[in-house]
Amino acid sequence: MTTQPASPPGSFDHRIAVYDSDDAFLSAALPFLHEGLAAPAEPPPVAIAAPDKLDLLRDALGTDAKDVGFVPHTDWYTGSAANAVARGAGYLAAHAGPHGRIHLLMEPVWNGRAGRSARESAEWIRYEALANLLFAPLSTTALCAYDLRTAGPAVVAAARRAHPGTGVYEDPVRIAAELDAVPLPPPPYDAELLPEPDQDGAAVRTWAVGRGLPAADAELFATSVTEAAAHLGGPLTAPLLWGEAPACVCELRSPHRVDDPLAGFVPPPTPELEPGQGLWFARQVCAYVDVRDDGAGATVRLQYA
Repeated sequence: MTTQPASPPGSFDHRIAVYDSDDAFLSAALPFLHEGLAAPAEPPPVAIAAPDKLDLLRDALGTDAKDVGFVPHTDWYTGSAANAVARGAGYLAAHAGPHGRIHLLMEPVWNGRAGRSARESAEWIRYEALANLLFAPLSTTALCAYDLRTAGPAVVAAARRAHPGTGVYEDPVRIAAELDAVPLPPPPYDAELLPEPDQDGAAVRTWAVGRGLPAADAELFATSVTEAAAHLGGPLTAPLLWGEAPACVCELRSPHRVDDPLAGFVPPPTPELEPGQGLWFARQVCAYVDVRDDGAGATVRLQYA
């Protein structure tokens, strides 16, 4: 078991603990939670983990358990990496102390969305890396818990690069660039090119319903496309569409580069999800939003599920 040392106070303290047994998990988690309990001007620490690990913590904490929050990780990590950003930002705004002060023990769901495929694992590493920038202004202390029995050594090795103080930490922008250097699969031969840009999303909505999406989901997907298009600005090529429900895909092409690894990850001032939020809206609604810059502009590919 390895546990990363604390970062200097006054900034986002992003730690990692790697373990391969329940005893090693407790050896990392208990000192962290006790640190949170002893921290001045902080609300109670919170453990977000698998239910069996929460039971271990309750038993080991004894009477201190009443002063710790417990959240099953399947209730916290309910969707994409961008959804995790929103959940974290919303929780800190509602429950953290001044300047975001709180101790959060966080275990991803490796037998669910985060680890269901290599692609989803890569997006999780992107989240871990960009968290260092997104939460930099806050004084939150997070311990990311990685169980080698479920996450696996390759994911853990990548995660170490996303956590300061590990000795292998990399610039988050560099990690994002590496992930974006992986080419997107080419569109299928039967992808449908709309005859012209879809200004209000009506054509995408009609297409999505025809591919099996329920009307409400088709509306969300179409709105995501128009929000992404608004972020890119004109002139855009006509949308390219393919797939069947629920994995409907739309690709947009713009002559303008995005040039921002945080595009669509920075929470808006208000927590409500509503049109006018550009790529943030698209990332919250879609399972995947891939952005690729090149010498001629940018490609944005949105997959609903």
